[in-house]
Amino acid sequence: MHSLGLPFRAPPPPPPFLEVAPWPLNLPSRTLPPPHASLSSSAYSPPRRLPKPPSKPTKPHPSPDLRRLTSRIVTLSRRRQLDQIFEEVEIARRRYGRLNTIVMNAVMEACIHCQDVGSARRVFEEMSGPDGCGVDNVSFGILLKGLGEARRVDEAFQMLESIDKGSAFGGLQLSAHVIYGLLNSLLESGDIWRANGLIARYRFVLHEEGQSLLLYNLLIKGYTNSDFPLGALAVRDEILRQGLKPDKLTYNTLIFACVKSGRIDAAVQLLAEMKEETEKSSCCELIPDAVTYTILLKGFGNNKDLHSIIKTVEEMKTSDLFIDRTAYTAMVDALLACGSIKGALCIFGEIVKRSGKDRNIRPKPHLYLSMMRAFAMRGNLDMVKRLNIRMWSDSVGSISPLVQGEADELLMEAAINDNQVDFAKDVLSKIITRRQGFSWTSRGGMVFTTIFSISDFVIAIKVEALSGFTCSMLGPYILPRVLVDDPVEKYMTAFDEADPLPCSMTLNKVVMRFFKDSAVPVVDDWGSCVGIVYRNDCNEIDAPVSSVMRGPPPCVTTSTSIGRVIDLLLERKYEIVVVVRSSSAYETSYSSSSRPVGVVTLKNLFRLLRVTPKQ
Repeated sequence: MHSLGLPFRAPPPPPPFLEVAPWPLNLPSRTLPPPHASLSSSAYSPPRRLPKPPSKPTKPHPSPDLRRLTSRIVTLSRRRQLDQIFEEVEIARRRYGRLNTIVMNAVMEACIHCQDVGSARRVFEEMSGPDGCGVDNVSFGILLKGLGEARRVDEAFQMLESIDKGSAFGGLQLSAHVIYGLLNSLLESGDIWRANGLIARYRFVLHEEGQSLLLYNLLIKGYTNSDFPLGALAVRDEILRQGLKPDKLTYNTLIFACVKSGRIDAAVQLLAEMKEETEKSSCCELIPDAVTYTILLKGFGNNKDLHSIIKTVEEMKTSDLFIDRTAYTAMVDALLACGSIKGALCIFGEIVKRSGKDRNIRPKPHLYLSMMRAFAMRGNLDMVKRLNIRMWSDSVGSISPLVQGEADELLMEAAINDNQVDFAKDVLSKIITRRQGFSWTSRGGMVFTTIFSISDFVIAIKVEALSGFTCSMLGPYILPRVLVDDPVEKYMTAFDEADPLPCSMTLNKVVMRFFKDSAVPVVDDWGSCVGIVYRNDCNEIDAPVSSVMRGPPPCVTTSTSIGRVIDLLLERKYEIVVVVRSSSAYETSYSSSSRPVGVVTLKNLFRLLRVTPKQ
């Protein structure tokens, strides 16, 4: 038995008929070799020559390795590296066997974050299978949230019905946590119509857990994302009728809804109500905070109300309020919106001074860009140059290529407004060389259109006109038959001619359609446009149209100018924009009267296009 004491010598694997499942048995760390194995030392090769047997977990509970794996999944999810997540999960499964529910929930969350609801659905089905780790309320909540974000609302409601009827896997009970996942996704997209239907259907569950104020706060947030933000005030009235007391989050969201609607008077009235309630109750829970004043500053800036901005800034400084970086940035943005360059410079200097003691106050690149925009419009090239240099050394956070590009374009704009065309030409040459192209919808591109008053030109070349370039670097696109202020309905294609697809149809019946069109609108049973199907998303031939569409679709009204629609097509890289006619300003985009009347695609523009040849 001397050979049994040899350290770290693995016995030969058992024959198939002796093989047992390693899960969930807790095997000892050292096992005797099977009876048929030889006990002599000659039966063993040196340890370094033995092939390493596959390692398998000895305990079913989570190990530090699984916790590290969960953290790794979260990190990769932020980078949107979904393929890498599946690869590492597969490696961990081969090493440890069946993974736990926490890890697989993180994988589902990564799929939702990467907008791959199909993969999330497959992971959920694997978890609920006979060899899976099982699902819990968190699993259902994640999947429902993903289905809601993908506008696959019918599937989400079917899943909720299965939980309510007790036919869901594991016999889970319907809870508010599960419902809130879908409800929040609907409200984030501004789909008040379906959100109210969800609340009406499962009101008994939501109110049983005593979270009525949370529910109302979610509804208020949903109205701020809809076409009629002032509908949040009706929710506030309902809160008061129910005998509930609004909290600070309620008031801040209501103020934001008023600011978004342009009702700054109602926002100021809500602020006064917060202060009055604080004095009555002698409680600090409703004292306005930095978020409250930041929202108000944005509203005053939109209204160009310099007096109210100065008054608000003084009130913030004289109170015990902690002014963070976001509040300081809102001050500068509001002052710049009113044209108060001196006031913005005073606040900016205060930020720089305080940032020496508190690094959390150091401005982000956004603040430098705001200052640069103001000076570029006035042709102050020297200040724009200084701010550009300081942005790289004194700002906090990363400077993205987008920020860097806008900074270059602001230099070019300041140079043009300062009549330094040669400098603008050098900057433009560097931009084209670095980016291998140039976007006319960017700020730098729009700078060049200011010299011409001919409305036929959507894109003009101011730098070339001023400097007399003999060789065009740009080759602009010209739409000679388009007036940018014309309503979009003059150039749109009728919605019936776009031949929309019903959401209940499967792709195998319309697959040939995508050889001609790269994007096709989708309608529901009531004739409302609920999404767009793109050619690149059609990967499964038997999938229903509703499962691959993206929604809600980008929409504009018939009174929108064609210039604005061109900006949407180019800036946001939309392939199609739906045109709707709404009979009332108080209706949401999902109301029955907001029917689609037409579409505008890149093909519409190409028919009107003329390209100037490069010389």
